[in-house]
Amino acid sequence: MSGDSTGRSVDIRLLVGYLRPERARVAALTSVLVVAMLMPIAGPLLLGTALDRALAGDDAGSLVPYAAGFLGTALVGDLLQVAVAWWSVRLAWRVGNHLRLDLARHALGLDLEWHSKHRPGLLIERLDGDIEAIVKFSSTAVLSLLGNVVLLLGTLTASVFIDWRAGLATASATAAAIVIMVRGRPYAVAGREVEREVQGQLYGDLEERLGGLEDLKANGAGDYAVHKYRQHSSRWWHAARKAGLRDDGVYAFAASAFTLGTLGTLALGVWLTRQGELSVGSTLALLRFSQMTRQPLDQIAEQLSELHKAAAGARRAAQLLATEPALVDGSGTALPDGPLAIDLDRVRLAYANGHVALDDIDLHIAPGTVVGVIGRTGSGKTSLGRLLTRLWDPTTGAVLLGGVDLRDTSDADLRRRVAVVSQDVELLRATLRDNLTFYGAHHADDHQLVDALEAVNLGDWLTALPQGLETPLDERALSAGEAQLLAFARVLLADPGLVVLDEATSRLDPVTEARIAAATERALAGRTGLVIAHRLATLDRVDEICVIEHGRVVEHGPRVELGDEADSRYAALLNISADTGALAS
Repeated sequence: MSGDSTGRSVDIRLLVGYLRPERARVAALTSVLVVAMLMPIAGPLLLGTALDRALAGDDAGSLVPYAAGFLGTALVGDLLQVAVAWWSVRLAWRVGNHLRLDLARHALGLDLEWHSKHRPGLLIERLDGDIEAIVKFSSTAVLSLLGNVVLLLGTLTASVFIDWRAGLATASATAAAIVIMVRGRPYAVAGREVEREVQGQLYGDLEERLGGLEDLKANGAGDYAVHKYRQHSSRWWHAARKAGLRDDGVYAFAASAFTLGTLGTLALGVWLTRQGELSVGSTLALLRFSQMTRQPLDQIAEQLSELHKAAAGARRAAQLLATEPALVDGSGTALPDGPLAIDLDRVRLAYANGHVALDDIDLHIAPGTVVGVIGRTGSGKTSLGRLLTRLWDPTTGAVLLGGVDLRDTSDADLRRRVAVVSQDVELLRATLRDNLTFYGAHHADDHQLVDALEAVNLGDWLTALPQGLETPLDERALSAGEAQLLAFARVLLADPGLVVLDEATSRLDPVTEARIAAATERALAGRTGLVIAHRLATLDRVDEICVIEHGRVVEHGPRVELGDEADSRYAALLNISADTGALAS
């Protein structure tokens, strides 16, 4: 019970926290909603009074004001409800978008280990599916819930005003139904949480299958993918059915209690009328109020499913926001200008699964030096690059750039001073300008953008584009070589102090690789460079060589000197490459 109470308080605090900046609008919206929902209460009172006047022998003309009042209150109430609906939808989407943005920022700030345990499909479900459930509930269902609560209280008050005994009977039945609904909420929410989790697993698996569609088709594994999809779909269907049964069960018990109470109220009203303690019009008003009390309760029950989905989404969003990133932003010590020196002081990096990627690394690279890092697959080359870009923190030891421990600098300053070009270049579904500047993260005018493209041999390609810098791009718009050249143009625009090339040419043919050799040299000029490579041919222009084996630096020195030493590992790799054309890995 305490765990569920904590869960309820978490999702309520989350929603209240995001509504707090909108409290003025919420207060105004609530005021209009209260008036809108209380207007229909005047209808039964007017009808009951008109009936009693008619039975007393009043002429038809004297009843016209009552009819006009009934129609007027109904019309004004409907118009106010339309206005409330319009305002609430705008408010719900504004709050939902703020929550979605905060979740996205928080997820992007979590470490690689967390992301390795959470598939992209699941993350999309957290950022979009759960928030959509909250927005849908907040924009429509919450009006029904709040509005009908106001209507419920208003009708109960009016019933007590007519006769306290009949009002008490109606209130008792309503209270019993509400208790059942409140008590049953945790039971129903748990079912919806399971459904959302299964749904997220389906989306995650589907995203992975679609991402590997080419390999699946080429290797005849399409039937397996369909089989997995059917398994996930079956689990979703069973979870959704179970959650629906829980919702319907809670509603059925509540409706049964209310029906018994309504019958009791009606019997009491008839008896009071026969005793002469109530007029026929008052009995009619009580009957109408009894029906009006059932109506909001039914609508509340219908919205329970959306409430449970929204509560489950809010709880999961709160859990994501509560996840602490393993990498904490530093105090803001600025990295120095110019090329950055690299120092690794007795660095050890062990992953959560116990695998030691780097062990006892002592390495110094002078500012402006370009060093090539080679080693077999799994030796720790990429892990070294990730430490320098602070995608990981060392388990022990320290990583320094320009004499500054990366744990002391800010993430923003680090991203400004360190650039990465990998073998998989990320192209945004945006214009060429936005792809170069990352939506303005790098400030550059048209002249600077054109110069950067020309510097990496993309000048002719730019001239051929139909809309120049405003041409929309996607992953199909560029070849692998052109994408790599575009990445080097980004480096020139950013003007970092350290450039990390993580096997940036491993997927390029020799002709294309020759095209970008000049671009690589231009990007590394006047900067410190770390070139992680498989092919030794890509290291012809580096100053130093660093050989890594089993997570340790086993050789480090000037490239020319190591190449001339017959017993060096680098020389041995050169001989193998010359004899067989083999890769360094």
